[in-house]
Parts: sequence; structure tokens; C-alpha cells
Amino acid sequence: MCTPNRMKSAAWLLLLLVVSCVEPYAPKVPDAANSYLVVDGFINSRGTTTFRLSRTQSIDDEGAPVTESGANIFIEDEQGAQIPLAETEPGTYTVSGLDLNNAGRYHLLVRTASGKEYASDFVEVKQTPPIDEITWTAENNTLQFFVNTHDPQNNARYYRWEYEGTWEYTAAYGSSLKYDEASASMVPRTSSDEDIYRCWKTDLSTDIKLATSVRLSQDVINAFPVMAVSSDSEELRLKYSLLVKQYSLTQEAYQYWETLKKNTESIGTLFDPLPTQLTGNIHSLSDPDEVVIGYVGASSVQEKRVFVSREELPHDWRTGFPICPPLDSIELDQVPVYFGQSRAYLPVGGIYPAMGPPVLLGYTIARDICVDCRLRGTNVKPVFWQ
Repeated sequence: MCTPNRMKSAAWLLLLLVVSCVEPYAPKVPDAANSYLVVDGFINSRGTTTFRLSRTQSIDDEGAPVTESGANIFIEDEQGAQIPLAETEPGTYTVSGLDLNNAGRYHLLVRTASGKEYASDFVEVKQTPPIDEITWTAENNTLQFFVNTHDPQNNARYYRWEYEGTWEYTAAYGSSLKYDEASASMVPRTSSDEDIYRCWKTDLSTDIKLATSVRLSQDVINAFPVMAVSSDSEELRLKYSLLVKQYSLTQEAYQYWETLKKNTESIGTLFDPLPTQLTGNIHSLSDPDEVVIGYVGASSVQEKRVFVSREELPHDWRTGFPICPPLDSIELDQVPVYFGQSRAYLPVGGIYPAMGPPVLLGYTIARDICVDCRLRGTNVKPVFWQ
């Protein structure tokens, strides 16, 4: 018969054995040639078409994506007429002013610098209905944007959205001075100097936004949540603008994007769906067994922009402000040391005695990132800014 002490000891021994058997498992990933071609883009039937070509990398590679430069790319119709795309930067190919036949079918042809050839399947040109409205709500410390659209012809049914968020911001400190190299001294900033206090920045969407109306009697998308901004973000401190781009998809294109979304956004727990083979509509003409990643569709694009100013948001929202250390100070003879050889610091203002004659004693300074807003964006006001 086991005594309580023996039972307790046995339990501890069992627990020790269980714990000692748990060892980290790091499966060995076999080395394989996985430099697959990635084709990113779509055929814009009314405007500018851009495709980006790159190569996949091993998960151990930490460098920038490998671009596929020097390729010849064409948009081709079923009659064999071709429209070439020009390489505007390494791996990026563009053609402007397209006006394709809505009743036609088109595909993409790619010939790499190494001579390999690829082609996408022929696809129909989808007509994207206009965006009816972009609305927003400011609740639960979140600025949430919604998109509304409909197709009275009931032909769209499958939708995808991208967005660009642009906001106005300032540096943490405004500078009234600049360093003049000719005189090796500080001089006042004038109206002719570049503004380094007020700037703008734009972020592009990285997530995949999809919706379909196939289960509805009418082709209507109502209040689809396209993106959100937290109330403590710097984006909302002055003014924020959201540009939404809407695309109509075929059923096959929608299924491709839906699979891509699941593979990239839903992995992380035992209950998430397992990754599935991502099959696009681009194939190698040189090697039928070669894997090619991407889906080439053709459609028109609809856009709509909305602005939200700080005055329209709840007064108790504490929007973000640039976080910088307190101002530092230097004496007059330190100016050449701080600004003659280094630009890590920038001047902010002069230091004068609290009482008595206004005799210049030195300068307040701060790190360049805290003074020059251009280091995080651009001081060129966007043409669409209101």
C-alpha cells in the first residue's frame, strides 16, 4: 500500500520523466533549387499596367528579393497583336495609356534574359463598377474605413481592394537655424529654405482584401471593412487620406487570391488551415514541370479617396506624436565640431540668458531624425492634398 509521501514522490518522478522527454525539434529543410519566377501585377484595361518580376528565395536568405531584370514582356491578344512593356527599373515593367477591347481576351508573355519563356492563360477583361462610397467610424479607439459598391448588371460579383494611406505630420522640433558651411556658422532659416518641419508619408496596403456577392440576389457589397487605423497612431494627428482601388475578378482569380490570403495570413495555430498548393495561371513554355508563381488577370480599376481631419475625430483620442529625447545644448565653440563634420545633429534654436542683454550663449540641438521630417517622408505636398 502506497503512503501519501510515496504517492507524492512517484508523481514528481513521473513529471520529471515527462518534462525530460520534451526536446526541441528542428526539422531539417532540404536544400533544393527553389528560385521560382514570381509574376506580380495585372493587365489594366484602361490606364497604366505594371508587372514586377522576381525570384523566390530560401527562408535562410535575409537579403532583398532577387529581381528578374532584362526580360522582354508583352501583352498579347488572341489574334497575336502584341503590346510591349518597358523596364522602368530593375524587375519592373510598365506600359501606359492602354485602351483594350472589353470583348477581347489577353494574356502575358515573358522571355527572360536567360532565354526562358513563360505565358499566362488568356483571360477576359472584367469591367469594375465604380465605388459608391467610402465611409468611416471612430469607435473603440479605432478609425475604421468601409467601402460600398454595386454592379447593376450583376456581372462583377468578385472583388478585390488595395489602398494607399497618406498622412501629414511634423518633426518633433522645429528649427529656425541652419549651418552655413561657407562661414562655418549658424544662420537663420528663410522662406527660401526647404521646409524640414512639415511632411507627408504614404503607406501601401500589404494585406489581401476580398469579398464576393455570389450568395446574394443582387451584386452589392455593403460596408466592407477595408482598413483601420489605431487612435494612438501618428497618422491621425493632423490629417489622414485614404485612397481605395477596386478590382473586379473572375471566379478563378478570386480563388487564387483567396488561397494566397489563407496561406499568408491564417497560419500560426493548430486550428488554422494548412497551406495549400498555390496554383496560378502562368506556365513555363520551356519546362512544363517548372513552378511559376502568380496570376495574371485583366480588368479596369476604380478609385475613390476620402479625407479625415483631426477635428472630426473624438477629442479624447491621444494621437501619436514623434517621440524624441529632450533637446541637448552646445556652446558656441562646439559648432564646427557638431556640424562641420557630422550631420547626426541639427540645430533647433539659440540659447540666451534669462535676464539681461540678449547675448547668444549657445544652441539647442537634436538628432537629425527629430528635426528633419524628410528623413521619414517627403516635404513635397501631394497634388491631391486638401
